[in-house]
Amino acid sequence: MTITAGPLASPRPLASSRVALWAWSGVSLLALLLLALRSELPWTVKWPADLVLPFDSWLDAAMAFVTQHCHRLFRFLAAGLRAVMDGLRWLLLGMPWITATTLAGLVAHSAGGRRLTILTVAACLYIVLFGFWPYTMNTLSLVGVAVPIAIALGFLLGVLGFRHPRFRRGLMPALDVMQTIPSLAYLIPFVLLFGYGPVVGLAASVIFACPPMIRNVILGLEQVPSEVVESGMMAGCTRLQHLFWVRVPAAMPAILIGINQAIMTTLSMVILAAIVGGYDDIGWQLLSTLRKSLFGQSLLAGLVIAIVAIVFDRVGQAFAARRMGVVRSRAERRRRWMIAGLAILASLVLALVVPPLRDYPSGWVLHPAQPLNDAVTWITANYFFVSDAIKNAVLFYFLFPLKIGFEGTVRPSFWGFALTPTVSAIYLAVALAFTLLAWRLGKWRAAAAAVAVFYLYYFGTTGTPWPVFMAAVTLLAWQVGGPRLALFALAGMAFMLLTGMWQRAMLTVQLCGAAVILSFLIGSAIGIWAAGSDRVSRIVGPICDTLQTMPQFVFLIPILMVFLAGEFSAMLAVLLYAVVPPIRYMESGLRRVPAQSIEAARSLGCTPGQLLWQVKIPLALPEIMLGLNQTIMMALYMVVVAALVGDVGLGQLVYQGVGTANFGEGAGAGIGIALIAMIADGILQALSRRQAAARGLNARLSNDKG
Repeated sequence: MTITAGPLASPRPLASSRVALWAWSGVSLLALLLLALRSELPWTVKWPADLVLPFDSWLDAAMAFVTQHCHRLFRFLAAGLRAVMDGLRWLLLGMPWITATTLAGLVAHSAGGRRLTILTVAACLYIVLFGFWPYTMNTLSLVGVAVPIAIALGFLLGVLGFRHPRFRRGLMPALDVMQTIPSLAYLIPFVLLFGYGPVVGLAASVIFACPPMIRNVILGLEQVPSEVVESGMMAGCTRLQHLFWVRVPAAMPAILIGINQAIMTTLSMVILAAIVGGYDDIGWQLLSTLRKSLFGQSLLAGLVIAIVAIVFDRVGQAFAARRMGVVRSRAERRRRWMIAGLAILASLVLALVVPPLRDYPSGWVLHPAQPLNDAVTWITANYFFVSDAIKNAVLFYFLFPLKIGFEGTVRPSFWGFALTPTVSAIYLAVALAFTLLAWRLGKWRAAAAAVAVFYLYYFGTTGTPWPVFMAAVTLLAWQVGGPRLALFALAGMAFMLLTGMWQRAMLTVQLCGAAVILSFLIGSAIGIWAAGSDRVSRIVGPICDTLQTMPQFVFLIPILMVFLAGEFSAMLAVLLYAVVPPIRYMESGLRRVPAQSIEAARSLGCTPGQLLWQVKIPLALPEIMLGLNQTIMMALYMVVVAALVGDVGLGQLVYQGVGTANFGEGAGAGIGIALIAMIADGILQALSRRQAAARGLNARLSNDKG
């Protein structure tokens, strides 16, 4: 999934080196001063509670007003949607499973041929054989109602945005905000408006699935070739005819991609909606078994979600790719419809003749969950010391220092020594040595980065005075994106400070930062490997496709099976979800380095290592930065789901808000996560554009993003 907030980072000239050096020196002096006065000025680390603005109360009051005056309207809408959903559920559950499988196979064959048909039929058979058919049909009844509404609403808003530039100027920032607010936060207002139940997931799915549909409709309509537009005008089409007879057919490939993305986001949201209960669907099966630590059952349910998502994704992509292919004749289409009708009729007859083909007998259901549970128990009993050692090493040497700092983490029980003045002096000497080395290798900007790393590791995100953090981020935003981005970053951080979310926000920054560092390093290494080997690329590609189509819940299952709940598990879940962008962008960037640049470097006698680090990576750096940007966005998107297994930052507030219907707390935390995402996105996009402009790659990156 791609989440952007680009308009905030308008291009501005980079600050002069001398001015920037003095500015960063000022931030460093401020950091030293406030650290020296921490005991005298505790409010610089933790904002006083009596100065916190009651923003959550304001949100609760606004929602109470809406609920009081629109209660009957929303309950009437809920009843109508529930009736439609129940009707579709009755139809899906009443249809013989052999007929539904036949229908799904025919759709897959029409989209992608034999191989996609085999995948789809195999997925249906898995669902049937393991007893998940009724739960899956309940899920599809929600998806079947939500997707058409989201597509229609997204198409309407996309056309309005295309036809009316003024409306579009307001629409695009709204889409940026909608795509950075965590998906779970969408459930909170609908719980209050519609009450607990499946309609909450349906309504939230519609709103959450609209942005990708809107963006793809606008993009598709804009990219219609000018000659096609002119031919429609010359034919005398009215504005409405020109839209639906000329532009929409020409833009259909992009629109079909939007429909595919809408289906995937809807499925993801419907699974998350199981948190509010009310429907015995596959999401509820997964969540309930996770809560009971029944890892075998949760793994089987998670595989259902994964394969359904994969089938939807592959079929949608196949239809989008096939749209511009050869048009079949009317006779060919009639023949195919006749064969499809006969196949469906045959399946209905078989279901009447052979009852197990209508309702699969419960006695025939496979139950491998208990052997899986026993295997997990055996692994835990015999190899827990291995997983526990890995977990403790990452926690004590990496996660805890980033949270509370080296000064708060060092204990003789694990580190082997206590924090003494001698240890602090050694740490300072190592930091100075690395800073001087960075200055020599990369000048003062590298030295400033080294200072920031050692500073955060020693004091942690929660121990860093907020004026220092805000000054550093604001200065960085000003340096790469200009005053507009700096003002937005400052305002966003001030909002989190004044509303009392600063400490929680720093915990979110710590968890996501740790996951982003590891996922970017691991993903970049895999991407470099795949860029140098076609065989590796062919193996890594399908794995990345599968990871990108899996709903977030699925990533929790193997982690909980091995490492149990906790902060390490939360970080690992975020890491797995965010590892795909660095793989893809690193491989794509390295493979698209101009051949003449590579040949020139080889003619100068570069070794393979020099060719990679001194030629390919510098030229691919703009795309690599875009990969880092998407890694951060996906990490923040996952952080709310990670609250289920151990995150205590803003994600936990969103999760608590859903569980208790506390709109102010949950929505406020969701806004905080969105602000973090938009600030990081603006800074990285501005930096990426600077690097692209410096290397003459603006046109290429613009085409990639389009």
